[in-house]
Amino acid sequence: MKDFRYGLLAITLLLPLALLPLSSPASAGPSAGPGGCVILLHGLARSEASFAVMEQVFKARGYRVVVPGYPSTDLPISALADLTLPKAVADCGDRPVHFVTHSMGGILLRYWLQDNHPKNLGRAVMLGPPNHGSELVDELGDWEVFGLLNGPAGMQLGTGPDGLPEQLPAVDFPLGVIAGDNSINPVFSKLIEGPDDGKVSVRSTMVEGMTEHLTLPVTHTFMMNNSKVIVQVLHFIEFGRFDETMSWIDSVLGVIEEACKGLGCGRGAAIDETDATD
Repeated sequence: MKDFRYGLLAITLLLPLALLPLSSPASAGPSAGPGGCVILLHGLARSEASFAVMEQVFKARGYRVVVPGYPSTDLPISALADLTLPKAVADCGDRPVHFVTHSMGGILLRYWLQDNHPKNLGRAVMLGPPNHGSELVDELGDWEVFGLLNGPAGMQLGTGPDGLPEQLPAVDFPLGVIAGDNSINPVFSKLIEGPDDGKVSVRSTMVEGMTEHLTLPVTHTFMMNNSKVIVQVLHFIEFGRFDETMSWIDSVLGVIEEACKGLGCGRGAAIDETDATD
């Protein structure tokens, strides 16, 4: 119930801001402009509903938004990519095609783009992508229940040379990566080397060829609903870079935090920092 109330609150507060320019013309690079298409690709064991807030924000800015669902725990990554991405790109028509992915969704995108390069490909932002795999697969992959919960695709996300992420080439498209360094799962974090978001290390999110990398104090599971994340995603899609100095972020967070006091929906803008489990 808290997550539902937060989602409604986030949409209410972020949609008016989505109508404002993110950067002054003097400081902005080339803009994606209106009329583009954004494909929102969810992660492992999630659904298209996980991008509900960001979907509404992009729609408010005039984008066509495609949010494909796919059976993430039923098939290997190659089959999931071929099942999902060709149709999603086709649904965008002739519009510039941008991608926002969460977690394993980024690996699907990298797998598919190594052999497919749409002529209208725009920019991409990956949220918490295991670009070098996750130690959780290394440590827990032999447990039968882990395989049952995460399926064949999840089992491909190990960190070694046999893991699919390490077999993929460097990216050759404009890519911004956002990592989280706040975990509410100390058990999982003990299995991960260095700062992490509860499932993926900050180091593992980095990939050769990326345009920019940004680390924010968010956790893995619901980072796509965090207002700090959303505004950075918007800025990269529109201008090809992140901007940590955007002046209205703190005021957005303050409004959300103040409203949440009465709703009991958690501190700050990220529902996963207090209300969700990884």
